[in-house]
This record gives sequence, structure tokens and C-alpha cells, in this order.
Amino acid sequence: MSHPQLDNLVRIGKLKAEPPSDVECQGPLRSGLRRLDDAEREELSLESRFDLAYNAAHALALAALRFRGYRSESRYLVFQCLQHTIDLPNEQWRVLDQAHRKRNLAEYEGHMDMDEQLVAALVRVAQEVAKRVNALAIS
Repeated sequence: MSHPQLDNLVRIGKLKAEPPSDVECQGPLRSGLRRLDDAEREELSLESRFDLAYNAAHALALAALRFRGYRSESRYLVFQCLQHTIDLPNEQWRVLDQAHRKRNLAEYEGHMDMDEQLVAALVRVAQEVAKRVNALAIS
């Protein structure tokens, strides 16, 4: 199935079109699901849960892109493509956008500003991404 918006990103060099590989689809899917399970463990620190949920969402988004036959080197673009790979609603994508900005502040500037509400929203969105990517995996 062709994806015009994703194909446009290929034309401008932001994505690469590559046939899906079972290993490259299933690996990130499994990794994302494991990290998501761990992110739900409330005995972990808020920062650890954020990190696990964020990386789970990224691995799952990467799996969605690979299932559709594309590859990206850009962490942010992988999230942006979720609208086209799994039809993720904009309001859910905005949670990933906010988490990405918080992750960059923590990673590159050492500024940790996490709150329970963001982590809970991030886990919920990652769960939805997981559900939609699982549907791709079985189709």
C-alpha cells in the first residue's frame, strides 16, 4: 500500500523506502512492549518510568515505520510519521512531541522536569501506539 505523505518524505531525503524485514519489525516491537511493561511499574522513579515510556514509544513508532516499508534516522520524524503509519490522532502525537522536548532537555542540558501527569499520558499514548502496531503485525 502506498503512503503519499511518506513517499514525499522519501523524495526529499527524510525517509528511506525499504521493504519491511521481519527482524527489523519484530525486534523494536518486542523491545517497545517490554519497556512499556516496565514503565507501568510505579515502584520505579518517575524519571525512569518516563525514560522507559519514551523509549517504548520510540521503539514502537520505529516498528510501525518499518512495517510500512520505511526507515528514518531521525528520532523526532519517527514520531511525526505516526499519523501516517498507524493513524495516530494529533492530540496523542502532541504528548509524544512534549515528551521528546522534555527528553532532549534532560539528555542534553541535564534539566529533569518530569511530572506524574506527563508520565501517565506518555504511558497511555505508548499503549495506544502498541495496540495499533500490534494490529499491523498481525495483518
